[in-house]
Amino acid sequence: MTPDLSTPAGWLPVVFMALMGLAMLAYVILDGYDLGVGILLRRAPDAEKDIMIASIGPFWDANETWLVLGVGILLVAFPMAHGLILTSLYLPVTLMLFGLILRGVAFDFRVKARDHHKPWWNRAFYAGSLLATLSQGGMLGYYIVGFEPRWESGLFALFTAFALTSGYALLGATWLIMKTEGELQARAVRWARGSLWLTAAGVAAISIVTPLVSAEIFAKWFSLPNALLLAPIPLMTLALFGVIQRSLAHMPASHERWCWVPFACTVGIFILAFHGLAYSLFPYLVVHRLTVWQAASAPESLLIMFVGVCIVLPTIIGYTVYAYRVFWGKARALSYY
Repeated sequence: MTPDLSTPAGWLPVVFMALMGLAMLAYVILDGYDLGVGILLRRAPDAEKDIMIASIGPFWDANETWLVLGVGILLVAFPMAHGLILTSLYLPVTLMLFGLILRGVAFDFRVKARDHHKPWWNRAFYAGSLLATLSQGGMLGYYIVGFEPRWESGLFALFTAFALTSGYALLGATWLIMKTEGELQARAVRWARGSLWLTAAGVAAISIVTPLVSAEIFAKWFSLPNALLLAPIPLMTLALFGVIQRSLAHMPASHERWCWVPFACTVGIFILAFHGLAYSLFPYLVVHRLTVWQAASAPESLLIMFVGVCIVLPTIIGYTVYAYRVFWGKARALSYY
């Protein structure tokens, strides 16, 4: 039963769920492209690795702030859901944190490492990026199926792990197209082409499996008039994949001012996929087990936290916008001198 949305007990949990969703979407897009660059690092010659790292250098650490914000909101606003989700995902969460720590250490040490040590730190940065991404993809798949302990759930989680890895690689490659020049940019175009269709398969698989999780979700998508009103989401997603394919076919020979198009379209695909998933799962935080209102903290606690979020969130957004504005333009080799 839905509470009265005119009362704090009704609207505050919805607001915090929206804020948590915003934080996680921002994390997936922003940290997604720099994780993607880390995944692609292994494929580049040594001469180009510094440029790749430099392209994410001013941003990657701040991008992870959104993960901290999202998990923090889950912990303080929805403690019951936090306990259930983190308990069910204990192993992949641990692996993700290990991967993020490994890539953070490798990022700093590779800059100052001696020549014969630097390849090892490059491999560590790649391994940390890959481990974090695979863990996040597995968590996504397992979350969608409601943590059901069946072999089909494990198989789907394994597929989403590789699909999200491809999606992050596509984000990273299109980021490099926008931020680099010359041979590295041409190489990034080839990487983007190679990642495009596995990403499309992943989006399609999630779109198909999610309605099959429950009859309620299926009805939300395929009953009339919902099916007609929601049709623009898959149609726009398909159109964006088409635009990416067409733009990549003309790169890097096309005019430089259009180099942002593949990245913008990829971001659009992630946004549309997120909105489709959010529509499917709402009002549940865990499918058929916990609604947003069942999992929420007391309204008095949420009201106090809401004041804090109103201060913290604009600060994070402002810093993010400022950082991207200052460091916009083509990447140059790292220099600490």
